[in-house]
Amino acid sequence: MDLRDFYLLAALIACLRLDSAIAQELIYTIREELPENVPIGNIPKDLNISHINAATGTSASLVYRLVSKAGDAPLVKVSSTTGEIFTTSNRIDREKLCAGASYAEENECFFELEVVILPNDFFRLIKIKIIVKDTNDNAPMFPSPVINISIPENTLINSRFPIPSATDPDTGFNGVQHYELLNGQSVFGLDIVETPEGEKWPQLIVQQNLDREQKDTYVMKIKVEDGGTPQKSSTAILQVTVSDVNDNRPVFKESQVEVHIPENAPVGTSVIQLHATDADIGSNAEIRYIFGAQVTPATKRFFALNNTTGLITVQRSLDREETAIHKVTVLASDGSSTPARATVTINVTDVNDNPPNIDLRYIISPINGTVYLSEKDPINTKIALITVSDKDTDVNGKVICFIEREVPFHLKAVYDNQYLLETSSLLDYEGTKEFSFKIVASDSGKPSLNQTALVRVKLEDENDNPPIFSQPVIELSVSENNRRGLYLTTISATDEDSGKNADIVYQLGPNASFFDLDRKTGVLTASRVFDREEQERFIFTVTARDNGTPPLQSQAAVIVTVLDENDNSPKFTHNHFQFFVSENLPKYSTVGVITVTDADAGENKAVTLSILNDNENFVLDPYSGVIKSNVSFDREQQSSYTFDVKAVDGGQPPRSSTAKVTINVMDVNDNSPVVIYPPSNSSFKLVPLSAIPGSVVAEVFAVDIFFLKYTIVSGNNKGLFRIDPVTGNITLEEKPTPNDVGLHRLVVNISDLGYPKSLHTLVLVFLYVNDTAGNASYIYDLIRRTMETPLDRNIGDSSQPYQNEDYLTIMIAIVAGAMVVIVVIFVTVLVRCRHASRFKAAQRSKQGAEWMSPNQENKQNKKKKRKKRKSPKSSLLNFVTIEESKPDDAVHEPINGTISLPAELEEQSIGRFDWGTAPPTTFKPNSPDLAKHYKSASPQSAFHLKPDTPVSVKKHHVIQELPLDNTFVGGCDTLSKRSATSSDHFSASECSSQGGFKTKGPLHTRQVNEHFYWSISTTYKCPINQY
Repeated sequence: MDLRDFYLLAALIACLRLDSAIAQELIYTIREELPENVPIGNIPKDLNISHINAATGTSASLVYRLVSKAGDAPLVKVSSTTGEIFTTSNRIDREKLCAGASYAEENECFFELEVVILPNDFFRLIKIKIIVKDTNDNAPMFPSPVINISIPENTLINSRFPIPSATDPDTGFNGVQHYELLNGQSVFGLDIVETPEGEKWPQLIVQQNLDREQKDTYVMKIKVEDGGTPQKSSTAILQVTVSDVNDNRPVFKESQVEVHIPENAPVGTSVIQLHATDADIGSNAEIRYIFGAQVTPATKRFFALNNTTGLITVQRSLDREETAIHKVTVLASDGSSTPARATVTINVTDVNDNPPNIDLRYIISPINGTVYLSEKDPINTKIALITVSDKDTDVNGKVICFIEREVPFHLKAVYDNQYLLETSSLLDYEGTKEFSFKIVASDSGKPSLNQTALVRVKLEDENDNPPIFSQPVIELSVSENNRRGLYLTTISATDEDSGKNADIVYQLGPNASFFDLDRKTGVLTASRVFDREEQERFIFTVTARDNGTPPLQSQAAVIVTVLDENDNSPKFTHNHFQFFVSENLPKYSTVGVITVTDADAGENKAVTLSILNDNENFVLDPYSGVIKSNVSFDREQQSSYTFDVKAVDGGQPPRSSTAKVTINVMDVNDNSPVVIYPPSNSSFKLVPLSAIPGSVVAEVFAVDIFFLKYTIVSGNNKGLFRIDPVTGNITLEEKPTPNDVGLHRLVVNISDLGYPKSLHTLVLVFLYVNDTAGNASYIYDLIRRTMETPLDRNIGDSSQPYQNEDYLTIMIAIVAGAMVVIVVIFVTVLVRCRHASRFKAAQRSKQGAEWMSPNQENKQNKKKKRKKRKSPKSSLLNFVTIEESKPDDAVHEPINGTISLPAELEEQSIGRFDWGTAPPTTFKPNSPDLAKHYKSASPQSAFHLKPDTPVSVKKHHVIQELPLDNTFVGGCDTLSKRSATSSDHFSASECSSQGGFKTKGPLHTRQVNEHFYWSISTTYKCPINQY
């Protein structure tokens, strides 16, 4: 027969869901006595468990763990990876497993176990009930191998006598099924009586009359068989003794009796008094009570039967939890062969005499009775499965379970009598490293009985705490000029973790090159010498890192302040301060500020100033450095003042330094620039269409004692021209096109850089763009008409050349113009020759005195100063401006002209100039020396030049006679303003004046051969600033 016929594999009976998220139940049915590694079931398959986390959607490897009590020999095993259940080498014996209980076919013999599914995110508690089915592994057995029965000789045929029943630990069909009498000799037969409880009692039937005198003993065999496959049986010797006659047998008043007795009944307590009667008399009526053969030895140990009275008493302490029901068969015999039978059912009632039982089975395997948890384990981490039970029943058996004190653990009920011990909050190793608490199980009896189980939990440290600095910001101070390796401080951090998680190393952050830090001790030292003047404060970070996995770290800011020492002397911003003041500056005015610094700090940088060698001409504020005049300046009396200034700091010992101060007295800018070229506001220059970009097409030149700047302020809307801001040369920016043909009026602004404010002059420059300029009269007519156009507007198209005139008319105009020019030149030469002798005599009479005189009303005020002046010997400065009467409007406002002749002209016997007959002119000197010899209360002094004054011209110094209609436009301060900051009298200058401007470069000479061109040569000592 195939082995599978003997072993029935597991069948899924039911799945009881208590909590789909926590607990589920499986029921399997198996046969007893299965060999090892026989599969019983598959948990994930039978419960349809998915390995996918529904919350996160991630897959996980599930672990199946059998929850067993330490020391137990498990009857089954569970694969940790697949969840399959197998039998073990420990055989499952149903009769041993369910010993002491009588199981009918409908009753079950089973055992339970629990399996948990890990990890915690997938946690489930699976309660498995395994029903063990019986296997016919036991043969039925009689109580004794020899059965003795006494039968009276007068027994009637078909009388029945009970035979002790056989017992079979197996149940159901595998139990006792059949009795057979062997060698009955046709005298006896066998009948089976089935009780309401399903028991089969054999009875011996008398089939023939007995005669003790003929045969008093019959020996036979009785066989008993079960219904299993294969069938098992056993036999016993049945010995029947034929006894003498006793006509009446005893009779019990009640054949079935049920009594109740508490389990704590003391020994000797009466259970029941049985009473039987016998109709016989004498010795045949004497009844003796005995236990029947079916009474087990265990029952006989608990109860005693008085053979005479029939009183059943307790002779040993009862335990309902061990045996709740005792069935006792009592026989009442009067000595005959047929005793009376009574069955007594003794129910042992419960008394709360058993404390609850706590079955603690760990999910996390303990080590020496202690469970180790990581402090990073999440809430609801499962630790153990606790099963509580009470052998008592009803109220006495109802058990509650709890933890006796407040700990971060709780019990979670999963079944009526099972709890999961799990964490209730996050664990913190740094707060509590070990927990020891009791789990209490208490029943509901009165008085209540308790049972406790001790649980020990130790936490394993995790690196969950970064190092903490005692101060988030560490501030230190150290004096400068320290020694290398100087100890500064010890930086310390603490870590609440333990072991290597608390081992801290220190590390410097960036910007800490001046420091060294011991990685272990945290000692901070200086690796360099500090200089507070280079760096006063160091800010860097220190990192404390532990040795955990992964390592944690924190940072603290370190601020090191370098304390000052007086190691720096006061330092002036200049070794030599030069200030320029105007000679009209009032007394006690501020003339300059001395700036001094000290790189030290605090009292070490508190500087006090003092004048060393001044004759009380100036007052110096010792703290602010402001110099104020204590004298009225007169440039003619003293043009500069020089003294030394001393600065002393407040350190100990004090340090000092000195500087030189020079105060230069300057003239005041009270004259606008004087235009030298172009000679007239009505002259023009021809610009041919063939001119190339960059070529000079016109020149503007003016003179002033200050530097000048040239700008085009109007008329260059096409951007065709450009003016050099320094030289005044007008160049062609782009090559002219036919669209550019015509007259162009450029308004040029000439501004000086004088103090206290900048003055300026406007000049008109006319450029005629055409291949030729044959009709000059037409061009002059255009120029005159443009005078009616405001300066801030373009002259438009009115300057288009007159191209439709008849060629003859053009030629006549050219000839007429040439004749006029010749006549003018001739008249001019005559006038100059006529006055040459008088001009030369006048110049010689003024040797050593001023050769240029202001207006007559200022001569008396300047008389004393003129005696101190000397005539310039080495400078040549020639410029002429002729005024012409114009209408009284803004454009044609008359401008006075000024002429100055050098001493060289006097040596060539030029005639005395008649100042009274010359038209008024305005003169502005162009050098400090000229300014020294010229001072006027009026911004525009009038001079008179006779038309016939002869002029002698040296080489490279040609002055041509200008037409009488020459007029400059000047004095328009509203069109161009310039900041006066560059002429601040506190600014330093290296210029000096000795008879004119001088320069290190070569002498600059202008020569022009055309009419209206003339040359000026000046010598500069100051470099010209570029604008």
